[in-house]
Amino acid sequence: MIVSLFYKCKTYRRKFWFAAISILLIVLSTSPVHADDLIMVRSTQAFPEAMTNLQHTIINRGYQLIRVQRVDIGLTASGFKTDKYRLVFFGDKYMVEELPNKYPELIPYLPLKIVIYAEEDQTLILGMNPVNLEKYYPDNPELARAFNQWKKDLESILHEAQKDED
Repeated sequence: MIVSLFYKCKTYRRKFWFAAISILLIVLSTSPVHADDLIMVRSTQAFPEAMTNLQHTIINRGYQLIRVQRVDIGLTASGFKTDKYRLVFFGDKYMVEELPNKYPELIPYLPLKIVIYAEEDQTLILGMNPVNLEKYYPDNPELARAFNQWKKDLESILHEAQKDED
Protein backbone atom coordinates (compact mmCIF):
# COMPACT_ATOMS: atom_id res chain seq x y z
CA MET A 1 0.00 0.00 0.00
CA ILE A 2 2.75 2.46 0.91
CA VAL A 3 4.66 1.58 -2.25
CA SER A 4 1.61 2.21 -4.42
CA LEU A 5 1.06 5.57 -2.71
CA PHE A 6 4.69 6.43 -3.44
CA TYR A 7 4.24 5.84 -7.17
CA LYS A 8 0.88 7.59 -7.36
CA CYS A 9 1.71 10.68 -5.35
CA LYS A 10 4.11 13.23 -6.81
CA THR A 11 4.61 14.84 -3.40
CA TYR A 12 5.96 11.63 -1.89
CA ARG A 13 8.36 11.18 -4.82
CA ARG A 14 9.67 14.71 -4.40
CA LYS A 15 10.15 14.19 -0.68
CA PHE A 16 11.90 10.87 -1.33
CA TRP A 17 14.34 12.38 -3.85
CA PHE A 18 14.97 15.39 -1.61
CA ALA A 19 15.70 13.10 1.34
CA ALA A 20 17.90 10.79 -0.74
CA ILE A 21 19.95 13.63 -2.17
CA SER A 22 20.21 15.32 1.23
CA ILE A 23 21.53 12.10 2.75
CA LEU A 24 24.00 11.75 -0.12
CA LEU A 25 25.24 15.29 0.45
CA ILE A 26 25.64 14.74 4.16
CA VAL A 27 27.53 11.49 3.61
CA LEU A 28 29.77 13.04 0.96
CA SER A 29 30.50 16.11 3.04
CA THR A 30 31.30 14.23 6.26
CA SER A 31 33.24 11.18 5.09
CA PRO A 32 36.42 10.88 3.08
CA VAL A 33 35.96 10.11 -0.60
CA HIS A 34 37.90 7.11 -1.83
CA ALA A 35 39.54 7.66 -5.18
CA ASP A 36 37.94 4.57 -6.69
CA ASP A 37 34.39 5.41 -5.58
CA LEU A 38 33.97 8.78 -7.27
CA ILE A 39 35.45 10.55 -10.23
CA MET A 40 35.78 14.26 -9.47
CA VAL A 41 37.28 17.39 -10.98
CA ARG A 42 37.46 21.01 -9.92
CA SER A 43 36.91 23.79 -12.40
CA THR A 44 37.88 27.43 -12.12
CA GLN A 45 34.85 28.29 -14.23
CA ALA A 46 31.90 30.02 -12.61
CA PHE A 47 28.96 27.69 -12.01
CA PRO A 48 26.78 28.82 -14.97
CA GLU A 49 29.66 28.46 -17.45
CA ALA A 50 30.70 25.09 -16.01
CA MET A 51 27.10 23.86 -16.18
CA THR A 52 26.73 24.92 -19.81
CA ASN A 53 30.10 23.40 -20.69
CA LEU A 54 29.14 20.12 -18.94
CA GLN A 55 25.90 19.84 -20.90
CA HIS A 56 27.64 20.52 -24.23
CA THR A 57 30.35 18.00 -23.38
CA ILE A 58 27.80 15.28 -22.56
CA ILE A 59 26.01 15.83 -25.86
CA ASN A 60 29.27 16.00 -27.84
CA ARG A 61 30.31 12.69 -26.30
CA GLY A 62 27.24 11.04 -27.88
CA TYR A 63 24.96 10.90 -24.86
CA GLN A 64 21.55 12.44 -24.41
CA LEU A 65 20.72 14.80 -21.56
CA ILE A 66 17.77 13.20 -19.83
CA ARG A 67 17.17 15.62 -17.01
CA VAL A 68 18.80 18.43 -15.09
CA GLN A 69 17.42 18.52 -11.58
CA ARG A 70 17.76 21.55 -9.35
CA VAL A 71 18.62 20.49 -5.85
CA ASP A 72 19.65 23.86 -4.47
CA ILE A 73 16.18 25.10 -3.53
CA GLY A 74 15.61 22.30 -1.04
CA LEU A 75 19.17 22.51 0.23
CA THR A 76 19.04 26.22 0.99
CA ALA A 77 15.69 25.72 2.70
CA SER A 78 17.39 23.08 4.88
CA GLY A 79 20.21 25.43 5.86
CA PHE A 80 22.90 24.52 3.34
CA LYS A 81 24.83 27.55 2.10
CA THR A 82 25.12 26.69 -1.58
CA ASP A 83 22.61 28.02 -4.05
CA LYS A 84 24.13 26.39 -7.12
CA TYR A 85 23.72 22.64 -7.15
CA ARG A 86 22.44 20.41 -9.96
CA LEU A 87 22.07 16.72 -10.65
CA VAL A 88 22.55 15.93 -14.34
CA PHE A 89 21.08 12.67 -15.67
CA PHE A 90 22.40 11.40 -19.00
CA GLY A 91 22.56 8.23 -21.03
CA ASP A 92 22.01 6.55 -24.35
CA LYS A 93 19.34 4.23 -25.72
CA TYR A 94 21.24 1.08 -24.71
CA MET A 95 21.71 2.34 -21.17
CA VAL A 96 18.22 3.68 -20.64
CA GLU A 97 16.06 1.19 -22.53
CA GLU A 98 17.86 -2.09 -23.16
CA LEU A 99 19.90 -2.69 -20.01
CA PRO A 100 17.07 -2.06 -17.52
CA ASN A 101 14.96 -4.64 -19.38
CA LYS A 102 17.73 -7.24 -19.16
CA TYR A 103 18.97 -6.27 -15.68
CA PRO A 104 16.19 -4.54 -13.70
CA GLU A 105 18.44 -4.37 -10.64
CA LEU A 106 20.49 -1.72 -12.49
CA ILE A 107 17.55 0.69 -12.61
CA PRO A 108 18.67 2.72 -9.53
CA TYR A 109 22.03 3.38 -11.21
CA LEU A 110 20.72 4.32 -14.64
CA PRO A 111 20.86 6.73 -16.29
CA LEU A 112 24.29 7.92 -15.20
CA LYS A 113 24.39 10.96 -12.96
CA ILE A 114 26.80 13.84 -12.53
CA VAL A 115 26.64 16.23 -9.60
CA ILE A 116 27.80 19.78 -10.21
CA TYR A 117 27.94 22.45 -7.53
CA ALA A 118 29.62 25.72 -6.69
CA GLU A 119 32.15 25.86 -3.88
CA GLU A 120 33.35 29.40 -3.28
CA ASP A 121 35.03 30.54 -6.53
CA GLN A 122 35.27 27.03 -8.04
CA THR A 123 32.86 24.47 -9.40
CA LEU A 124 33.06 20.79 -8.47
CA ILE A 125 31.88 18.17 -10.95
CA LEU A 126 31.66 14.54 -9.89
CA GLY A 127 30.08 11.20 -10.61
CA MET A 128 30.05 7.67 -9.27
CA ASN A 129 32.65 5.39 -10.81
CA PRO A 130 30.55 2.91 -12.87
CA VAL A 131 33.24 0.22 -12.56
CA ASN A 132 32.16 -0.17 -8.91
CA LEU A 133 29.06 -1.97 -10.21
CA GLU A 134 31.22 -4.68 -11.77
CA LYS A 135 31.68 -6.46 -8.43
CA TYR A 136 27.97 -7.33 -8.47
CA TYR A 137 28.31 -8.98 -11.90
CA PRO A 138 31.68 -10.77 -11.77
CA ASP A 139 30.90 -13.19 -14.60
CA ASN A 140 29.18 -10.85 -17.03
CA PRO A 141 31.46 -9.62 -19.84
CA GLU A 142 28.69 -7.52 -21.43
CA LEU A 143 28.25 -5.45 -18.29
CA ALA A 144 31.98 -5.32 -17.59
CA ARG A 145 32.52 -3.77 -21.04
CA ALA A 146 29.68 -1.31 -20.47
CA PHE A 147 30.90 -0.26 -17.00
CA ASN A 148 34.45 0.25 -18.25
CA GLN A 149 33.25 2.26 -21.26
CA TRP A 150 31.06 4.42 -19.02
CA LYS A 151 34.03 5.07 -16.74
CA LYS A 152 36.17 6.19 -19.70
CA ASP A 153 33.34 8.36 -20.99
CA LEU A 154 32.67 9.85 -17.56
CA GLU A 155 36.35 10.69 -17.07
CA SER A 156 36.46 12.25 -20.54
CA ILE A 157 33.29 14.26 -19.91
CA LEU A 158 34.49 15.55 -16.54
CA HIS A 159 37.95 16.51 -17.80
CA GLU A 160 36.56 18.20 -20.89
CA ALA A 161 33.93 20.05 -18.83
CA GLN A 162 36.65 21.16 -16.43
CA LYS A 163 38.50 23.09 -19.12
CA ASP A 164 37.99 26.81 -19.48
CA GLU A 165 36.61 27.78 -22.85
CA ASP A 166 38.75 30.53 -24.30
